[in-house]
Amino acid sequence: MCPCFVCPEPPQQSPESPKAGKSGKSSKEGQDIIESEIPSRKNSLIAAPSAVSSKIKVPAPQPIVKKDKRQNSSRFSASNNRELQKLPSLKDVPPADQEKLFIQKLRQCCVLFDFVSDPLSDLKWKEVKRAALSEMVEYITHNRNVITEPIYPEVVHMFAVNMFRTLPPSSNPTGAEFDPEEDEPTLEAAWPHLQLVYEFFLRLLESPDFQPNIAKKYIDQKFVLQLLELFDSEDPRERDFLKTTLHRIYGKFLGLRAYIRKQINNIFYRFIYETEHHNGIAELLEILGSIINGFALPLKEEHKIFLLKVLLPLHKVKSLSVYHPQLAYCVVQFLEKDSALTEPVVMALLKYWPKTHSPKEVMFLNELEEILDVIEPSEFVKIMEPLFRQLAKCVSSPHFQVAERALYYWNNEYIMSLISDNAAKILPIMFPSLYRNSKTHWNKTIHGLIYNALKLFMEMNQKLFDDCTQQFKAEKLKEKLKMKEREEAWVKIENLAKANPQYAVYSQASTISIPVAMETDGPLFEDVQMLRKTVNEEARQEFEVISWIAVSVLQPQSVGRKAVSSMQLRKV
Repeated sequence: MCPCFVCPEPPQQSPESPKAGKSGKSSKEGQDIIESEIPSRKNSLIAAPSAVSSKIKVPAPQPIVKKDKRQNSSRFSASNNRELQKLPSLKDVPPADQEKLFIQKLRQCCVLFDFVSDPLSDLKWKEVKRAALSEMVEYITHNRNVITEPIYPEVVHMFAVNMFRTLPPSSNPTGAEFDPEEDEPTLEAAWPHLQLVYEFFLRLLESPDFQPNIAKKYIDQKFVLQLLELFDSEDPRERDFLKTTLHRIYGKFLGLRAYIRKQINNIFYRFIYETEHHNGIAELLEILGSIINGFALPLKEEHKIFLLKVLLPLHKVKSLSVYHPQLAYCVVQFLEKDSALTEPVVMALLKYWPKTHSPKEVMFLNELEEILDVIEPSEFVKIMEPLFRQLAKCVSSPHFQVAERALYYWNNEYIMSLISDNAAKILPIMFPSLYRNSKTHWNKTIHGLIYNALKLFMEMNQKLFDDCTQQFKAEKLKEKLKMKEREEAWVKIENLAKANPQYAVYSQASTISIPVAMETDGPLFEDVQMLRKTVNEEARQEFEVISWIAVSVLQPQSVGRKAVSSMQLRKV
């Protein structure tokens, strides 16, 4: 058989496109021809006459304008000979001739047509190919013992010629988040044929007659790599077929499983750290969810590294909303397999917690609740304090959806049982945020949810609730005393400054910024320290500027008083 998988004897003229050679052809003769053509092309470019090259006008670069909607598709190279002969039906020939006719139809379906530039061209021959594909789908679905050994290379080659192609450039090159409700994906113009090719290949993989030991000669690592590249297609119909196809290959070919996982990892790494744009992340995660569900226990170290180094960093990407449900499912599957992974997973989520993206924060809260639904009580104790510190921040969020989603945790019976068992640690963390926002939050719905949470805490442990109330009031009183001390400290600073004999000269020489009392809850301690440092620095700079005035005008006694006043100022 010819190594190109197209014909048993040397072909006279191949009707396939150059893309077909890329995807399925492994003929040394074809490679020699290509290699011999490349130097000649280089020489022809080098030897281009200068007179011709001088006449070439390079157009000025045009600004890139983003179009609302593109009518573009994958780049197919239509075959030269597209006139197909309608072959007889497989059911109309004797069983002895069916294999030969089947192979003829497979080769006929390797002819590619133009669906983009001229959709109405070759309609007759397009229909012949479509009918042949439909017939072959029915043939292998309803007949047994028809997938013989000579069929395998023909099927793989036909699939490669039709599918492995150059995908169109992204319709959203800026990498902005894809909105399924607003944005329309670019659909494949050649889908009438591509759909049937996918269906045929899937029926082949799912057939009881399919023999992986024979097919593994043709469905190899190169085939899988080219298949994975198609996951970046913008057409959701194609990605759905690819998802099922790759999952079937993963299940049938044990020798390819590690390679498939490795290449998916590489796609994720490139997506996280380089491009932040890929159309098939959700589908790949859906496949992985099924794969993770089948992992044997105890988990291999390779699988744990995959969770911590690949899946969790996917939370950082700005387009998280496109694939978050599938990602959360994968994470929860890992925790159901090994509860010891709970602590590193939760700490990673807290590390990647969004700071300025409220809808993304809601997604994190959804995922955390799914994790808490499967968490072991012994693991909950390890993460409860940092977790509820973050929940306290969420309850205080001015974005009502974030606060609302966090407060819904108190409607979860299992989470409430975990909180009840550890109320002594959790209530002191949550009480200040709940009590403060019960009076200050702008949204009335949040008030009701907070009152519900406080009521549950009070019913859970009345004494602890009263202690937290008293502690909160004591903290508020302590803050007021600190505020009063700060005000008194500033008064002392001002009085010391006025008592300094240099004050009049200094105030005339330059204008000094004096702290102004503001009707607020009072500055934080860090703010006071920073302001004090700024005042001291300004005073030092001013002393250097007017030092000559102090030396020439003031008496030594005054200078001594100045030094004492400065020292007192520093102490205060």
